Amino acid sequence: MELVVSYDMRAPAWGADSRELYAAALDQVEWADALGFDTVGLGEHHASPDGYNPSPLILAAAMGARSRRIQLRTSVLLAPLYDPIKLAEDAAVTQLATNGRLLLGIGGGYRPSEFAMFDRALDDRWRVVGETIELLRLAWTGESFEWKGRPCHVTPRPEPAPPILLGGSSPAAARRAARIADGWFPPLEPKLWPPYREACIQLGRADPGPYPAQGPIFLWVSNEPDKDWVRLLPHVLHQLRSYSEWTAEAFGRPAGPYAKAITEETVRQSDAYQVLTPEDTLALAERLGDHSVLYLNPLLAGIDPKMSWAMLRLYEQAVHPYLARSN
Repeated sequence: MELVVSYDMRAPAWGADSRELYAAALDQVEWADALGFDTVGLGEHHASPDGYNPSPLILAAAMGARSRRIQLRTSVLLAPLYDPIKLAEDAAVTQLATNGRLLLGIGGGYRPSEFAMFDRALDDRWRVVGETIELLRLAWTGESFEWKGRPCHVTPRPEPAPPILLGGSSPAAARRAARIADGWFPPLEPKLWPPYREACIQLGRADPGPYPAQGPIFLWVSNEPDKDWVRLLPHVLHQLRSYSEWTAEAFGRPAGPYAKAITEETVRQSDAYQVLTPEDTLALAERLGDHSVLYLNPLLAGIDPKMSWAMLRLYEQAVHPYLARSN
């Protein structure tokens, strides 16, 4: 079972402020690293009124300074919004500063307003993603090269080069990952895994195996689930409604898991957002099995760090020692 702790760094005005949240996130990654978590997940969005983290590499480097072994994954970095040479340099430095723990997950993005902000063409995003991956591999050789008429030499050379994981939300993106990336950022939709796996096998690459069972995208461990749900619901609803607005901006209507009516009742009935007792959390982990991923998102949309820490301590005492893990 892979253990992942994720941070969006949203800070809506009615929640904890950004300074508190960033300080807590750094402390919590140090805690997660010492406890044996495998991965930190860091997303990227821009011009979000709640301050969604726009700079995942900077935060990854800061978290790397507070940890020793946990992997630091951008999930995902919006490659079309970057100058690719500067991205190659920044990723190289992050990889070296974190002793080789960067997993560079990249994606194409989807919000028109973000592309307008950076004066980039939304329709070209997947072509740019492909070119960026090609550029990164060339840049990290440490050799001089020319890129679209630009003389380039990216130093320092990251050794080893960060693995490049490709995200996306379509079968085409999954097959693209098999062709040009080192891995596929596991989608929340199981139906997107077979195209990736089949393409890997057809291309003669290593079989990535079956789809890993996924835990809830938001899991909260609690001795009083009903009481904690009341405090957590505003944060969960804020995240869901924000994504609903963003997908409507991009596609003309809410899409994906944000397409359905979002109410307190529907959220509490969802398998994606769960508040469970330690006993129920362990039962969930047993159902998921060893080939699986369990996520904690302890500061989701500005959750009070004090409440967050209470949950993590309960997880540490009543759940973590009893998880069956092969690694």
